[in-house]
Amino acid sequence: MSKPSTPPTSPNYGADASGLIYGFLFDAQGLAKTISGDEALTWLAQPAPEDGGFVWLHFNLAHSACTKWLKENLQLSDIFHESLAEGSRSTRVELDDDMLVAVINDVHYDFDFEPSDISTLRLSVGPRLVVSARLQPLRSIDKLRDAVRRNAQVMSPVALLVHLMHDQGDVLVGIVRNTTTRVDELEDKLLAGRLESKRANLGSLRRLLVRLQRLLAPEPAALFRLLRTPPEWISEDDLDALRQSTEEFNVALSDMAALQERIKLLQEEIAGRVAEANNRSLYVLTIVTVLALPINMIAGLLGMNVGGIPLAEDAHGFWWIVALIISFTAVAAYFAFRDPRE
Repeated sequence: MSKPSTPPTSPNYGADASGLIYGFLFDAQGLAKTISGDEALTWLAQPAPEDGGFVWLHFNLAHSACTKWLKENLQLSDIFHESLAEGSRSTRVELDDDMLVAVINDVHYDFDFEPSDISTLRLSVGPRLVVSARLQPLRSIDKLRDAVRRNAQVMSPVALLVHLMHDQGDVLVGIVRNTTTRVDELEDKLLAGRLESKRANLGSLRRLLVRLQRLLAPEPAALFRLLRTPPEWISEDDLDALRQSTEEFNVALSDMAALQERIKLLQEEIAGRVAEANNRSLYVLTIVTVLALPINMIAGLLGMNVGGIPLAEDAHGFWWIVALIISFTAVAAYFAFRDPRE
């Protein structure tokens, strides 16, 4: 008789008493197995094995015990602890106390093209330990977790960071591709002459891209210092991979900047068409006003209840007034519709 299957736990939203969502122990071949927080502390307390290996722990900062557990049980950089409390949200990778401290902005797991669907991931990368922490589920870190569970080979802590940056680049490329599709649809509707609310939609997309570019663009100064004077435990291959991932990321950001410029041009085109439509409406209103001016003036004069109104006793007075109104209206129409170049 088969045992009833246990429902899988959610690594995205669940956490243990310390706030740990999941942990992995990587062996010398770069393959990982799941471990708990206590097992990770036991492994870290032992001497470093000659064949290598490291631990990756991922935490939920929304858990009340997370920050305290990190300070009491792990030796991490002061800058990393400060970044957990507040710190700058700009994307960067810098060196502190022979450890890498990374701040990476990513989109939420349920990203819906809203500027508020962006959150920050904090990482501490050392020779034997990688710690990541976030407030809300993020797409890139979930892609990395899934890759590790599918036995992706990660040979070093920096390789894990590079893998994460590649995953973030893929997410960013996906956002640019989906945004491009939306812009294409709005542009097709614009060419078809259906304006409606497309200008507001373009403005929302542009604000999203501006915020993504501002938050995701790495700080070049911190990365340059890292690549120029790296710690001894980072291999040359890992540095080359980190440099390559940064270049690929910058290409995605360049595509995003080009898309922003395209949206700006579309907004200007829509604004020009709206202004042209408004000018046409004002022109028609002006023509109507000019053509109605003679009849309004004459009707106002003849409607005054005073003596001496001309043609009041004439049997054909009404038709004389009609002829006069038509004459003045014709003159006004001539001046309104004539070519200004004449």
